[in-house]
Amino acid sequence: MSASHDESATSRTVTPLGGTNLSHPALSQEEAGPYDLVIGGGLLVDPEKGTSSAGDIAVRDGRIAAVVEPGSADGLYAEFFDAHGLLVTPGLIDLHAHVYDHATGLGVAADLAGVRSGVTTVVDAGSSGSDNFADFERTVVAPSTTRVLSWLNISRHGLTRGTTELAGDDDIRSADSIRTILAHRDVIRGVKIRMSRSVVGENGLEPLRAAKRVTERIAAETGRPFPVMVHVGNAPPAFGDVLDLLGAGDVVTHAFHGKAGGLFPEAGSGPLPQARAALERGVRLDVGHGSASFAFDTMERALEYGIRPHTVSTDIHGRNLVGPVHDFTTTMTKLLAAGLTLNETVRAATSEAAESIGLAGRLGSLAVGSVADLALLDRVEDTTPLVDAEGRTRTTGHRLTAVATVRAGVTHRIRKADA
Repeated sequence: MSASHDESATSRTVTPLGGTNLSHPALSQEEAGPYDLVIGGGLLVDPEKGTSSAGDIAVRDGRIAAVVEPGSADGLYAEFFDAHGLLVTPGLIDLHAHVYDHATGLGVAADLAGVRSGVTTVVDAGSSGSDNFADFERTVVAPSTTRVLSWLNISRHGLTRGTTELAGDDDIRSADSIRTILAHRDVIRGVKIRMSRSVVGENGLEPLRAAKRVTERIAAETGRPFPVMVHVGNAPPAFGDVLDLLGAGDVVTHAFHGKAGGLFPEAGSGPLPQARAALERGVRLDVGHGSASFAFDTMERALEYGIRPHTVSTDIHGRNLVGPVHDFTTTMTKLLAAGLTLNETVRAATSEAAESIGLAGRLGSLAVGSVADLALLDRVEDTTPLVDAEGRTRTTGHRLTAVATVRAGVTHRIRKADA
Protein backbone atom coordinates (compact mmCIF):
# COMPACT_ATOMS: atom_id res chain seq x y z
CA MET A 1 0.00 0.00 0.00
CA SER A 2 1.41 3.40 -0.93
CA ALA A 3 2.15 6.15 1.57
CA SER A 4 -0.54 8.35 0.03
CA HIS A 5 -3.14 5.73 0.85
CA ASP A 6 -1.95 5.58 4.46
CA GLU A 7 -2.12 9.37 4.76
CA SER A 8 -5.62 9.43 3.29
CA ALA A 9 -6.75 6.91 5.83
CA THR A 10 -5.94 9.30 8.68
CA SER A 11 -7.18 12.52 7.10
CA ARG A 12 -10.58 11.74 5.58
CA THR A 13 -13.96 11.21 7.19
CA VAL A 14 -16.01 8.32 5.84
CA THR A 15 -19.72 9.15 5.89
CA PRO A 16 -21.96 6.09 6.31
CA LEU A 17 -24.90 6.04 3.93
CA GLY A 18 -27.97 7.18 5.84
CA GLY A 19 -26.01 8.61 8.78
CA THR A 20 -26.83 7.29 12.23
CA ASN A 21 -29.92 5.42 11.07
CA LEU A 22 -27.94 2.62 9.44
CA SER A 23 -28.73 -0.84 10.72
CA HIS A 24 -24.98 -1.47 10.65
CA PRO A 25 -22.92 0.99 12.78
CA ALA A 26 -20.36 3.36 11.29
CA LEU A 27 -16.77 2.20 11.33
CA SER A 28 -14.17 4.30 13.11
CA GLN A 29 -11.57 6.07 10.97
CA GLU A 30 -8.97 3.54 12.04
CA GLU A 31 -11.26 0.69 11.02
CA ALA A 32 -12.46 2.37 7.85
CA GLY A 33 -9.42 2.47 5.61
CA PRO A 34 -7.59 1.96 3.51
CA TYR A 35 -9.86 -0.36 1.55
CA ASP A 36 -8.91 -3.00 -1.00
CA LEU A 37 -11.67 -1.87 -3.38
CA VAL A 38 -14.25 0.89 -3.62
CA ILE A 39 -17.13 0.68 -6.08
CA GLY A 40 -18.25 4.23 -6.51
CA GLY A 41 -20.99 6.18 -8.22
CA GLY A 42 -23.48 3.38 -8.78
CA LEU A 43 -27.11 2.95 -7.83
CA LEU A 44 -27.17 0.45 -4.96
CA VAL A 45 -30.11 -1.92 -5.24
CA ASP A 46 -30.47 -3.37 -1.75
CA PRO A 47 -32.85 -6.36 -1.73
CA GLU A 48 -33.04 -6.61 2.04
CA LYS A 49 -34.02 -2.96 2.54
CA GLY A 50 -36.05 -2.76 -0.66
CA THR A 51 -34.30 0.46 -1.65
CA SER A 52 -32.37 1.83 -4.61
CA SER A 53 -30.06 4.72 -3.72
CA ALA A 54 -26.76 6.30 -4.65
CA GLY A 55 -23.80 5.15 -2.62
CA ASP A 56 -20.32 3.64 -2.62
CA ILE A 57 -19.35 0.19 -1.39
CA ALA A 58 -15.99 -0.29 0.31
CA VAL A 59 -14.45 -3.76 0.42
CA ARG A 60 -11.72 -5.14 2.62
CA ASP A 61 -10.46 -8.73 2.97
CA GLY A 62 -13.19 -10.09 0.74
CA ARG A 63 -16.06 -8.62 2.74
CA ILE A 64 -18.15 -5.46 2.60
CA ALA A 65 -16.48 -3.12 5.08
CA ALA A 66 -18.70 -0.06 4.63
CA VAL A 67 -21.55 1.37 2.60
CA VAL A 68 -20.91 5.10 2.39
CA GLU A 69 -22.09 8.34 0.85
CA PRO A 70 -20.91 8.90 -2.76
CA GLY A 71 -17.34 10.12 -2.86
CA SER A 72 -16.67 9.92 0.87
CA ALA A 73 -14.20 7.03 0.47
CA ASP A 74 -12.16 8.82 -2.23
CA GLY A 75 -8.47 8.01 -1.88
CA LEU A 76 -9.02 5.26 0.66
CA TYR A 77 -8.58 2.36 -1.71
CA ALA A 78 -6.09 0.24 -3.59
CA GLU A 79 -8.57 -0.21 -6.46
CA PHE A 80 -11.52 1.87 -7.64
CA PHE A 81 -14.33 0.77 -9.93
CA ASP A 82 -16.31 3.59 -11.51
CA ALA A 83 -19.92 2.40 -11.45
CA HIS A 84 -21.58 5.63 -12.62
CA GLY A 85 -24.67 4.75 -14.64
CA LEU A 86 -24.70 1.16 -13.35
CA LEU A 87 -26.80 -0.83 -10.92
CA VAL A 88 -24.82 -2.37 -8.08
CA THR A 89 -26.51 -5.42 -6.58
CA PRO A 90 -25.43 -8.29 -4.38
CA GLY A 91 -23.82 -11.08 -6.34
CA LEU A 92 -26.42 -12.91 -8.39
CA ILE A 93 -27.23 -16.48 -7.34
CA ASP A 94 -28.40 -18.94 -9.98
CA LEU A 95 -30.31 -21.45 -7.90
CA HIS A 96 -30.70 -23.95 -10.76
CA ALA A 97 -27.87 -24.49 -13.24
CA HIS A 98 -26.03 -27.44 -14.78
CA VAL A 99 -22.24 -27.13 -14.70
CA TYR A 100 -20.94 -30.72 -14.58
CA ASP A 101 -19.71 -30.01 -18.07
CA HIS A 102 -17.40 -32.96 -18.78
CA ALA A 103 -19.59 -35.71 -17.32
CA THR A 104 -23.21 -35.14 -18.30
CA GLY A 105 -23.21 -33.86 -21.85
CA LEU A 106 -25.55 -31.07 -20.76
CA GLY A 107 -23.37 -28.99 -18.48
CA VAL A 108 -21.68 -25.70 -19.29
CA ALA A 109 -18.50 -24.36 -17.73
CA ALA A 110 -19.23 -22.95 -14.28
CA ASP A 111 -17.45 -19.67 -14.92
CA LEU A 112 -19.34 -19.13 -18.19
CA ALA A 113 -22.63 -19.42 -16.31
CA GLY A 114 -21.05 -17.65 -13.32
CA VAL A 115 -18.59 -14.76 -13.04
CA ARG A 116 -18.52 -14.19 -16.81
CA SER A 117 -22.28 -13.53 -16.62
CA GLY A 118 -22.56 -11.45 -13.42
CA VAL A 119 -23.33 -14.52 -11.31
CA THR A 120 -21.16 -15.12 -8.26
CA THR A 121 -22.81 -18.36 -7.11
CA VAL A 122 -24.24 -21.19 -9.17
CA VAL A 123 -26.05 -24.07 -7.53
CA ASP A 124 -25.79 -27.14 -9.70
CA ALA A 125 -29.19 -28.82 -9.70
CA GLY A 126 -28.68 -32.54 -9.54
CA SER A 127 -26.03 -33.14 -12.18
CA SER A 128 -24.17 -35.33 -9.68
CA GLY A 129 -25.32 -37.96 -7.21
CA SER A 130 -23.64 -39.91 -4.45
CA ASP A 131 -21.70 -42.10 -6.91
CA ASN A 132 -19.93 -39.18 -8.57
CA PHE A 133 -20.12 -36.17 -6.27
CA ALA A 134 -16.44 -36.50 -5.31
CA ASP A 135 -15.50 -36.12 -8.97
CA PHE A 136 -17.86 -33.15 -9.35
CA GLU A 137 -16.24 -31.45 -6.37
CA ARG A 138 -12.72 -32.11 -7.64
CA THR A 139 -13.28 -31.13 -11.26
CA VAL A 140 -15.89 -28.36 -11.00
CA VAL A 141 -16.22 -26.96 -7.48
CA ALA A 142 -12.52 -26.68 -6.63
CA PRO A 143 -11.11 -25.13 -9.83
CA SER A 144 -13.90 -22.64 -10.56
CA THR A 145 -13.62 -18.94 -9.79
CA THR A 146 -17.40 -18.91 -9.39
CA ARG A 147 -18.70 -20.27 -6.09
CA VAL A 148 -20.25 -23.62 -7.00
CA LEU A 149 -22.73 -25.26 -4.65
CA SER A 150 -24.93 -28.30 -5.20
CA TRP A 151 -28.35 -29.80 -4.95
CA LEU A 152 -27.32 -33.45 -4.74
CA ASN A 153 -29.43 -35.66 -6.98
CA ILE A 154 -31.35 -38.27 -5.01
CA SER A 155 -30.41 -40.63 -7.85
CA ARG A 156 -26.98 -42.06 -7.17
CA HIS A 157 -26.02 -41.45 -10.81
CA GLY A 158 -27.08 -37.82 -11.06
CA LEU A 159 -27.50 -37.05 -14.75
CA THR A 160 -24.43 -38.95 -15.91
CA ARG A 161 -26.45 -41.83 -17.36
CA GLY A 162 -29.07 -39.87 -19.21
CA THR A 163 -32.41 -38.44 -18.11
CA THR A 164 -34.30 -41.45 -16.75
CA GLU A 165 -32.29 -41.47 -13.53
CA LEU A 166 -35.17 -42.59 -11.27
CA ALA A 167 -36.84 -45.27 -13.35
CA GLY A 168 -34.77 -48.21 -12.11
CA ASP A 169 -34.94 -50.30 -8.94
CA ASP A 170 -31.46 -49.42 -7.66
CA ASP A 171 -31.18 -45.74 -8.55
CA ILE A 172 -31.69 -44.47 -5.00
CA ARG A 173 -29.31 -45.46 -2.22
CA SER A 174 -30.38 -43.24 0.64
CA ALA A 175 -27.59 -44.26 3.01
CA ASP A 176 -24.98 -43.29 0.41
CA SER A 177 -26.71 -39.95 -0.18
CA ILE A 178 -26.75 -39.21 3.55
CA ARG A 179 -23.05 -40.04 3.92
CA THR A 180 -22.16 -37.86 0.94
CA ILE A 181 -24.15 -34.90 2.20
CA LEU A 182 -22.74 -35.06 5.73
CA ALA A 183 -19.20 -35.25 4.35
CA HIS A 184 -19.73 -32.23 2.08
CA ARG A 185 -22.33 -30.22 3.94
CA ASP A 186 -20.78 -26.82 3.09
CA VAL A 187 -21.17 -27.43 -0.65
CA ILE A 188 -24.33 -29.56 -0.76
CA ARG A 189 -27.25 -27.31 0.21
CA GLY A 190 -30.18 -29.60 -0.54
CA VAL A 191 -31.44 -32.59 -2.53
CA LYS A 192 -32.68 -32.43 -6.13
CA ILE A 193 -35.30 -34.70 -7.62
CA ARG A 194 -37.01 -34.66 -11.01
CA MET A 195 -40.65 -35.66 -10.73
CA SER A 196 -42.05 -36.08 -14.20
CA ARG A 197 -43.33 -39.05 -16.16
CA SER A 198 -40.25 -39.56 -18.33
CA VAL A 199 -37.93 -39.61 -15.29
CA VAL A 200 -39.65 -41.71 -12.63
CA GLY A 201 -41.25 -44.28 -14.92
CA GLU A 202 -43.55 -46.54 -12.89
CA ASN A 203 -42.14 -45.42 -9.54
CA GLY A 204 -44.65 -42.61 -9.05
CA LEU A 205 -44.25 -40.59 -5.86
CA GLU A 206 -41.92 -43.03 -4.09
CA PRO A 207 -38.69 -41.30 -5.20
CA LEU A 208 -39.96 -38.03 -3.69
CA ARG A 209 -40.88 -39.77 -0.45
CA ALA A 210 -37.34 -41.20 -0.34
CA ALA A 211 -35.85 -37.75 -0.96
CA LYS A 212 -37.93 -36.26 1.85
CA ARG A 213 -36.75 -38.96 4.24
CA VAL A 214 -33.16 -38.07 3.38
CA THR A 215 -33.65 -34.32 3.84
CA GLU A 216 -35.44 -34.85 7.15
CA ARG A 217 -32.57 -37.04 8.37
CA ILE A 218 -29.99 -34.42 7.36
CA ALA A 219 -31.97 -31.65 9.07
CA ALA A 220 -32.03 -33.72 12.26
CA GLU A 221 -28.30 -34.48 12.03
CA THR A 222 -27.16 -30.91 11.27
CA GLY A 223 -29.73 -28.85 13.13
CA ARG A 224 -30.50 -26.69 10.11
CA PRO A 225 -33.27 -26.86 7.52
CA PHE A 226 -32.34 -28.97 4.52
CA PRO A 227 -34.64 -28.53 1.53
CA VAL A 228 -35.54 -30.59 -1.47
CA MET A 229 -35.75 -28.98 -4.91
CA VAL A 230 -38.39 -30.65 -7.04
CA HIS A 231 -38.49 -30.43 -10.83
CA VAL A 232 -42.08 -30.53 -12.02
CA GLY A 233 -43.16 -31.23 -15.57
CA ASN A 234 -45.48 -33.58 -17.37
CA ALA A 235 -47.68 -35.80 -15.17
CA PRO A 236 -47.89 -38.33 -13.72
CA PRO A 237 -47.26 -37.74 -10.88
CA ALA A 238 -49.86 -34.99 -10.65
CA PHE A 239 -48.55 -31.57 -9.63
CA GLY A 240 -50.96 -31.39 -6.71
CA ASP A 241 -49.81 -34.75 -5.35
CA VAL A 242 -46.18 -33.58 -5.50
CA LEU A 243 -47.02 -30.35 -3.68
CA ASP A 244 -48.81 -32.24 -0.92
CA LEU A 245 -45.51 -33.89 0.07
CA LEU A 246 -43.53 -30.63 0.35
CA GLY A 247 -42.95 -28.51 3.42
CA ALA A 248 -41.49 -25.18 4.49
CA GLY A 249 -38.33 -24.28 2.59
CA ASP A 250 -38.74 -26.90 -0.12
CA VAL A 251 -38.38 -25.49 -3.64
CA VAL A 252 -40.51 -26.15 -6.72
CA THR A 253 -38.47 -25.37 -9.82
CA HIS A 254 -40.08 -24.84 -13.26
CA ALA A 255 -43.07 -23.57 -11.29
CA PHE A 256 -44.19 -21.24 -14.09
CA HIS A 257 -44.09 -23.61 -17.05
CA GLY A 258 -46.90 -23.59 -19.58
CA LYS A 259 -47.54 -27.33 -19.80
CA ALA A 260 -50.82 -29.00 -18.93
CA GLY A 261 -51.40 -29.83 -15.30
CA GLY A 262 -49.32 -27.04 -13.87
CA LEU A 263 -49.99 -24.10 -11.55
CA PHE A 264 -53.26 -23.40 -13.36
CA PRO A 265 -55.06 -26.68 -14.06
CA GLU A 266 -57.48 -25.33 -16.67
CA ALA A 267 -57.86 -22.37 -18.98
CA GLY A 268 -59.58 -19.58 -17.09
CA SER A 269 -59.24 -21.29 -13.72
CA GLY A 270 -57.56 -19.99 -10.61
CA PRO A 271 -54.41 -21.52 -9.13
CA LEU A 272 -54.39 -25.15 -8.09
CA PRO A 273 -55.75 -25.38 -4.51
CA GLN A 274 -52.74 -27.46 -3.46
CA ALA A 275 -50.50 -24.64 -4.67
CA ARG A 276 -52.17 -22.13 -2.37
CA ALA A 277 -51.87 -24.54 0.54
CA ALA A 278 -48.21 -25.22 -0.25
CA LEU A 279 -47.40 -21.51 -0.34
CA GLU A 280 -49.06 -21.09 3.04
CA ARG A 281 -46.83 -23.89 4.41
CA GLY A 282 -43.73 -22.06 3.16
CA VAL A 283 -43.01 -23.95 -0.05
CA ARG A 284 -40.97 -21.74 -2.41
CA LEU A 285 -41.49 -21.24 -6.16
CA ASP A 286 -38.47 -21.02 -8.47
CA VAL A 287 -38.43 -20.00 -12.13
CA GLY A 288 -36.02 -22.59 -13.59
CA HIS A 289 -36.41 -21.23 -17.15
CA GLY A 290 -34.76 -24.04 -19.12
CA SER A 291 -35.62 -25.10 -22.64
CA ALA A 292 -39.29 -25.83 -21.94
CA SER A 293 -40.19 -24.52 -18.50
CA PHE A 294 -40.96 -20.79 -18.48
CA ALA A 295 -44.05 -19.22 -20.02
CA PHE A 296 -44.83 -15.50 -20.00
CA ASP A 297 -48.55 -16.32 -19.93
CA THR A 298 -48.22 -18.44 -16.78
CA MET A 299 -46.04 -15.90 -14.99
CA GLU A 300 -48.36 -13.00 -15.84
CA ARG A 301 -51.39 -14.98 -14.76
CA ALA A 302 -49.68 -15.90 -11.48
CA LEU A 303 -48.91 -12.24 -10.81
CA GLU A 304 -52.57 -11.38 -11.34
CA TYR A 305 -53.35 -13.80 -8.49
CA GLY A 306 -50.65 -12.34 -6.27
CA ILE A 307 -48.29 -15.28 -6.74
CA ARG A 308 -44.69 -14.20 -7.25
CA PRO A 309 -41.57 -16.28 -7.76
CA HIS A 310 -39.44 -16.55 -4.65
CA THR A 311 -36.33 -17.12 -6.76
CA VAL A 312 -35.13 -16.70 -10.33
CA SER A 313 -32.93 -19.30 -11.99
CA THR A 314 -31.94 -20.29 -15.50
CA ASP A 315 -31.70 -24.10 -15.63
CA ILE A 316 -28.90 -23.23 -18.03
CA HIS A 317 -27.22 -26.05 -19.91
CA GLY A 318 -25.53 -26.70 -23.22
CA ARG A 319 -28.76 -27.01 -25.20
CA ASN A 320 -30.33 -23.68 -24.18
CA LEU A 321 -27.28 -21.44 -23.92
CA VAL A 322 -27.94 -19.97 -27.38
CA GLY A 323 -31.65 -19.70 -26.63
CA PRO A 324 -34.10 -19.39 -25.17
CA VAL A 325 -32.15 -18.93 -21.91
CA HIS A 326 -28.91 -17.20 -22.99
CA ASP A 327 -27.85 -16.11 -19.50
CA PHE A 328 -29.03 -15.07 -16.05
CA THR A 329 -29.56 -11.37 -16.73
CA THR A 330 -31.72 -12.20 -19.75
CA THR A 331 -33.93 -14.29 -17.46
CA MET A 332 -34.09 -11.36 -15.03
CA THR A 333 -35.13 -9.09 -17.90
CA LYS A 334 -37.94 -11.49 -18.79
CA LEU A 335 -39.30 -11.20 -15.25
CA LEU A 336 -39.27 -7.43 -15.59
CA ALA A 337 -41.14 -7.78 -18.89
CA ALA A 338 -43.72 -10.01 -17.18
CA GLY A 339 -44.46 -7.37 -14.54
CA LEU A 340 -42.07 -7.75 -11.61
CA THR A 341 -40.40 -4.60 -10.32
CA LEU A 342 -36.64 -4.17 -10.35
CA ASN A 343 -36.43 -4.57 -6.58
CA GLU A 344 -38.56 -7.73 -6.69
CA THR A 345 -36.41 -9.20 -9.43
CA VAL A 346 -33.13 -8.40 -7.69
CA ARG A 347 -34.45 -9.82 -4.42
CA ALA A 348 -35.41 -13.07 -6.19
CA ALA A 349 -31.93 -13.22 -7.73
CA THR A 350 -30.01 -12.54 -4.53
CA SER A 351 -31.30 -12.48 -0.95
CA GLU A 352 -34.22 -14.88 -1.51
CA ALA A 353 -31.92 -17.32 -3.29
CA ALA A 354 -29.45 -17.12 -0.40
CA GLU A 355 -32.29 -17.90 2.01
CA SER A 356 -33.29 -20.95 -0.03
CA ILE A 357 -29.84 -22.48 0.45
CA GLY A 358 -29.43 -21.52 4.10
CA LEU A 359 -26.96 -18.67 3.49
CA ALA A 360 -29.11 -15.61 4.20
CA GLY A 361 -27.01 -12.69 5.42
CA ARG A 362 -23.77 -14.23 4.19
CA LEU A 363 -24.57 -14.14 0.47
CA GLY A 364 -27.07 -12.06 -1.50
CA SER A 365 -26.58 -9.01 0.72
CA LEU A 366 -25.11 -5.50 0.70
CA ALA A 367 -24.88 -5.44 4.49
CA VAL A 368 -21.60 -4.64 6.19
CA GLY A 369 -19.81 -7.88 7.05
CA SER A 370 -21.35 -9.97 4.27
CA VAL A 371 -19.21 -11.57 1.58
CA ALA A 372 -18.18 -9.01 -1.06
CA ASP A 373 -19.98 -10.74 -3.92
CA LEU A 374 -21.45 -8.06 -6.19
CA ALA A 375 -22.88 -7.64 -9.66
CA LEU A 376 -22.54 -4.46 -11.72
CA LEU A 377 -25.35 -4.28 -14.22
CA ASP A 378 -26.19 -1.93 -17.05
CA ARG A 379 -29.68 -1.15 -18.33
CA VAL A 380 -29.14 -1.09 -22.06
CA GLU A 381 -31.73 0.35 -24.43
CA ASP A 382 -32.96 -2.64 -26.40
CA THR A 383 -36.27 -3.46 -28.08
CA THR A 384 -35.27 -6.94 -29.25
CA PRO A 385 -38.13 -9.35 -28.46
CA LEU A 386 -37.59 -11.60 -25.47
CA VAL A 387 -38.58 -15.22 -26.13
CA ASP A 388 -39.94 -17.63 -23.51
CA ALA A 389 -39.71 -21.42 -23.61
CA GLU A 390 -42.88 -21.66 -25.70
CA GLY A 391 -41.77 -19.22 -28.40
CA ARG A 392 -43.96 -16.37 -27.17
CA THR A 393 -42.42 -12.93 -26.95
CA ARG A 394 -42.49 -9.74 -24.94
CA THR A 395 -40.69 -6.50 -25.69
CA THR A 396 -39.26 -4.01 -23.23
CA GLY A 397 -37.29 -0.85 -23.75
CA HIS A 398 -34.28 -2.06 -21.78
CA ARG A 399 -32.26 -5.18 -21.15
CA LEU A 400 -30.12 -5.94 -18.12
CA THR A 401 -26.53 -6.85 -18.96
CA ALA A 402 -23.61 -7.69 -16.69
CA VAL A 403 -20.60 -5.35 -16.90
CA ALA A 404 -18.52 -6.81 -14.07
CA THR A 405 -18.64 -9.31 -11.25
CA VAL A 406 -16.98 -8.93 -7.86
CA ARG A 407 -16.37 -12.33 -6.31
CA ALA A 408 -15.12 -12.23 -2.70
CA GLY A 409 -13.65 -8.78 -3.31
CA VAL A 410 -11.93 -9.59 -6.61
CA THR A 411 -13.16 -7.75 -9.71
CA HIS A 412 -13.85 -9.64 -12.93
CA ARG A 413 -14.64 -7.33 -15.84
CA ILE A 414 -16.88 -8.90 -18.45
CA ARG A 415 -15.81 -8.53 -22.04
CA LYS A 416 -18.45 -8.14 -24.73
CA ALA A 417 -17.42 -11.52 -26.11
CA ASP A 418 -18.34 -13.09 -22.74
CA ALA A 419 -21.78 -11.55 -22.63
